[in-house]
Amino acid sequence: MKQWEKYISIDQEIRFGKPCIKGTRIAVQDILSWLASGMSNAEILEEFPQLNNDQILAALAFSADKESLVKIIAA
Repeated sequence: MKQWEKYISIDQEIRFGKPCIKGTRIAVQDILSWLASGMSNAEILEEFPQLNNDQILAALAFSADKESLVKIIAA
């Protein structure tokens, strides 16, 4: 998923500016938490029918892009 920008927006008026799936109040952090807790994509889609699989992949891609910017500074 190269074009996560198509699915993710940041708006100060929605969830205090957390990155969210466009047109929803579902934050990228929410999706990551559900996946980390063991929910499958299918379970997330069943629980939140307003989402689709591309949006879940976009949340992962967004997080991967942000993680790539993290640098460890040696002490």
